[in-house]
Amino acid sequence: MFAIIGAGAWGTALAVHLGKAGWPAKLWDIDRTHVANLLSDRENKRYLPGVSLPSCVQPMEELETAVRGAECVLLVTPSSALRGTFRRLKPLLTRGMRLCCASKGLEVESGLLTHQVAAEELGADFPLAAVSGPTFATEVAAGRPAAITVASGSAELAGWLALKLNSGAVRAYVSGDVTGVEVGGATKNVIAIGAGLSDGLGYGANARAALLCRGLAEIVRLGVALGGRASSFMGLAGLGDLALTCSDDQSRNRRLGLKVARGTPVEKALEELGQVAEGLYAADAVHRLSRRLDLDLPISEQVYQVLHRGRDPGKVLKALLSRPLKSEDEVPVAAA
Repeated sequence: MFAIIGAGAWGTALAVHLGKAGWPAKLWDIDRTHVANLLSDRENKRYLPGVSLPSCVQPMEELETAVRGAECVLLVTPSSALRGTFRRLKPLLTRGMRLCCASKGLEVESGLLTHQVAAEELGADFPLAAVSGPTFATEVAAGRPAAITVASGSAELAGWLALKLNSGAVRAYVSGDVTGVEVGGATKNVIAIGAGLSDGLGYGANARAALLCRGLAEIVRLGVALGGRASSFMGLAGLGDLALTCSDDQSRNRRLGLKVARGTPVEKALEELGQVAEGLYAADAVHRLSRRLDLDLPISEQVYQVLHRGRDPGKVLKALLSRPLKSEDEVPVAAA
């Protein structure tokens, strides 16, 4: 039995996927009206319309009831809500329960990754697995092919969860680099906003490809500084997720960049999206981390300047093009 915490598009898609595979799931959300609609409609009309909940997926109004008896608690909340959710879960968790998270974000003020926040709130008794990779909720729920990474410091936990998720058209791989996998999942959202800004300004496919490639270099730079393995960023949770999120308009983060580049104020663009764009918060967190770690992350920094300092998208992207020349191996090119 799974307890899925967060009934947005991705939480619902995972519940549907697990249910189709024959794994019962209880689906809880903090919004009681939303849960009531799930119960009456047997469908998430707000975030994942047109997809019926399998009979073994049961929406729950009470968190305690959702968690009771679960083998695995799977968190799919906005990253900004994770610490508070861990605190609510702590008295409800019992020894032997498995804990995993499919949210992709960083805690803004602390810069902590999800497994680090979990360790602070829950201690060492509940190691966390991270689920990440290039996945859109609508496609997973529809049974279309996808591949994901399940990462944990506990090989037993990663293997157990991968076996449960590896079903139908979803292929699950395991990794021991939870830091790298979490960094990739969080920071690609910032670069995706940058890709949206570039495309919204009409800069074209060449510019998008360059931004994706140099954005990946920034992700690797930050991830390695935080303790991740460089090789992890060439995998599903790094390059795979980045390529998907930068190139397809199903991405909320890419759409946010498109809207802002075309003149929509950030707050209005977020309202029009109707769902959380994690890159907004990740841009702030990455900005703080780059200062703390003394890292040069120019694309991420310019996305931060647009979203949080109100700078003009056209001017910041032109500023990127006017930076001093460098070789691809990061060594500055001497002036002629």
